[in-house]
Amino acid sequence: MFPGQASQYVGMAQDLHNNFEEVRNLYKLASDELGEDIARFSFEGPAEKLKRTRFTQPAILLHSLAVLTALKESLPPFDYACGHSLGEYSALAATGAMSFELAIKAVVKRASLMEEACQVSPGGMAAIIGLTEEQVLEVCRKASKNGVVVPANFNSKSQIVISGSVEAVKVAAEIAKSDGAKRAIILEVGGAFHSPLMEPAKAGMQQFLKDADIKCSAVPVIANVSAKPVESSAEIKQLLVAQITSPVKWSQTMSYLVSNDCTRVIEIGPGKVLAGMAKRDMSAEKITNLDTIEDIESLATVSV
Repeated sequence: MFPGQASQYVGMAQDLHNNFEEVRNLYKLASDELGEDIARFSFEGPAEKLKRTRFTQPAILLHSLAVLTALKESLPPFDYACGHSLGEYSALAATGAMSFELAIKAVVKRASLMEEACQVSPGGMAAIIGLTEEQVLEVCRKASKNGVVVPANFNSKSQIVISGSVEAVKVAAEIAKSDGAKRAIILEVGGAFHSPLMEPAKAGMQQFLKDADIKCSAVPVIANVSAKPVESSAEIKQLLVAQITSPVKWSQTMSYLVSNDCTRVIEIGPGKVLAGMAKRDMSAEKITNLDTIEDIESLATVSV
């Protein structure tokens, strides 16, 4: 499993960058694409800059790719790969569907397009805790007279993130509370991700991916849009574009993995967000986080 936006932290992957020339080369490639030194503000901050969509997404991708690079042949064999939102690119890179270089270029492009869409149509997101999928859909329906608001991330059985125009999201959060939600938290994000307000980003991403060298993955990758294995190169491209405005079906992805007898999970990249969700919703026998060199070194003692 590969994390997505909001898993970043200042100092992320610095130990990997310091110890592996191949990792430093990945950061140089990303910096050349961005026109900014992404290593410097990933390691030193400021946190506010690292939170910007244009920088957050490639920074998180680079961290996951850095761990994969450091692991090399010691990466345990796996039956499925998946990633939350931008993490799907990390999963595709891990399975050989796209090269690390292409993943970096694609995510730099994606992040830039999405940040531009945020500027065109400002929006927000809120986490609704304690309501069912049907209840959240009804909340969004009630609040939609105030603007666009839709489910954006089905993160777990008990947490669904909504996304849309600022006023509609605020109203939906209040309605959710009155309808019995345990909590409705307005999130500190730069825009209305995975909602129709991201529509302007899709054309540019489709154009970028049109001639991109994407292959069938060696191991099934569970797509965010469908919560099912993605098969062909054409389907991968289609779903990566659709993902920009479609909800992330993460809870459904975990259900798919459970139904296919997955009992062990490795989260690769910054933080432990996905591991926490897997602990609650998958009841996995073994959950491992690979974030730092220390984590990688301890992997040898972990039965996976």
